[in-house]
Amino acid sequence: MTVREPQTAPPLRLSAALGRTRVAAGGATEAIEEEPTMPLDVADPPLRCPRSDVGVMTGRVVSYFVRDLARRRALLGDAVSAEISTATSMCARIGRGIVDDEDVSGEVDWLTTAAAVWAREGLSIEDILRAFHESLWASVDTVFSPRDDYDDDTLAAGLRASVRLSNLLSTTMVSAYLREYRVVAGEHHTAMRTVTSALLAGRATTTMARESGVQIADGYQVLAVSIPRRSQSQWQTGDTARRRLHRVHSALERHNDSALAILSPDGGTILIPGENPEDAELDPLIDVLSAAARAEITGAVVVSRTAEIPDAAQRAHELLDIAGRLGYPPKLYRFEDLALEYQLTRPGPALFELGELLAPLDDHPALAKTVRVLVANDMNRQRTARQLHVHTNTIIYRLSRIAALTGIDATGATGLWQLKSAVVARAFRPG
Repeated sequence: MTVREPQTAPPLRLSAALGRTRVAAGGATEAIEEEPTMPLDVADPPLRCPRSDVGVMTGRVVSYFVRDLARRRALLGDAVSAEISTATSMCARIGRGIVDDEDVSGEVDWLTTAAAVWAREGLSIEDILRAFHESLWASVDTVFSPRDDYDDDTLAAGLRASVRLSNLLSTTMVSAYLREYRVVAGEHHTAMRTVTSALLAGRATTTMARESGVQIADGYQVLAVSIPRRSQSQWQTGDTARRRLHRVHSALERHNDSALAILSPDGGTILIPGENPEDAELDPLIDVLSAAARAEITGAVVVSRTAEIPDAAQRAHELLDIAGRLGYPPKLYRFEDLALEYQLTRPGPALFELGELLAPLDDHPALAKTVRVLVANDMNRQRTARQLHVHTNTIIYRLSRIAALTGIDATGATGLWQLKSAVVARAFRPG
């Protein structure tokens, strides 16, 4: 085949050779002109390319990628020309082998290995597939000429060969790429989990950080999170706890790719580099994770130096447990938000005595529930009434009954503090 500059029309793709048309005004048809994605100048080629011209086509494909693709993204650095040249030449040889019914297993094995290397080097699958399809179109444009007439059998045979080639190459590359990518992702996940576990156990070292490739910060915001369980009937079709956990992990990585986490479908611990307890990113993070989990997540954060992470994690989960036991609304809690509750739950004789203040309500479950919901709603009577589906006056009446039984008058500031303290203490009394 002779490769020279075209004198008239540029080469068309196979779709143009097949005569793509559209209906114009009045019912007449007209040809659809398509600009070729790749400026390959080929004139008067036969149906098949001679072997000697595969290298010429390869050179033109490589020139395109070096000029266009590599200019936009330095995928392979200085080796881009050689890498693309070899890959394109190998694809052309596979295509020739398919047309000539030859054994191309060696070339396919090379492509499989190359795709795995590309995955490990971090090349995106989108760019690899784009390069492959442009190479395929270049081959088709080289084989078919817009100035030659082909019979239906020839065009159909060419189309079938193109589809077979596309299926073989794309399946080979994608399968090899994904297999290696899963290995790389698994190695990274294992390294991240190992470092996170070591930090939570107080055993993290600089040696471990270097070996795993995970940078350890000087301090962290230790975030304990609770993901509410869902009943089997609540799961959407095809949705599972495993998929929900995967969505949460993905959302966390998108929001903060430096965060470390050990999570289960019920929650876990997240370590975010930094020591700013007022970090504005933390509150939106809870919203992001809740959206991913499709459930309202509750979190508690404690700031800590790296060496003190084990104690900080224990305290964060204690705060989370306090919010859960008291029925507090799902959101992010900082230590100062639950400082009173935290101190009231410390073991001691006062804890038992405070809890016993509400013992007279044991035989009145409606009153006991009213007290718990009132405390969970920060002593707001209107919200408590809405949650209990009663009138606000009913709450006022019940508070008077509670005062008569316990001696705690919740209409004053002292009584409110005493009532809240008693609810907290009773929720954490032994047994």
